[in-house]
Parts: sequence; C-alpha cells; structure tokens
Amino acid sequence: MECKEKHNLSICNCSYDPCSRKGKCCECLAYHIKFRQLPACFFPDSAERTYDRSFEHFVRLVQQGKR
Repeated sequence: MECKEKHNLSICNCSYDPCSRKGKCCECLAYHIKFRQLPACFFPDSAERTYDRSFEHFVRLVQQGKR
C-alpha cells in the first residue's frame, strides 16, 4: 500500500514540530502504541497540545463527550 503522506500532512494535527513521523500514519501509530498512547489525530486540538496522548486521557475525553 502506498503512503499518502502529502494528504496525511494536510489533516495531521500533531503540534510536535520536529516529529519525523508526521504524515506517516503507519509509523506514527506503531510508535505511539509502544508507549500505550494514541496519535495526535485521535484527540481534539486543545487536548493534543497537552501532549498527554495516553489511552487513559482518551477514555476521559470520551466519557466527557469531548471525543
């Protein structure tokens, strides 16, 4: 499967500028899963900027109806 990096970059909300995985969703997901995290795109912008991408943070947002 061909990576659609250019398209992915247009919808990526990751605010970590030096990230080498931006637009490379497969690499991003694999990286974050190792740390029990989800990529930035799973979070609303305000939550993503906290850099707390833990599963637990995601669950809290879902329970609050913010995701």
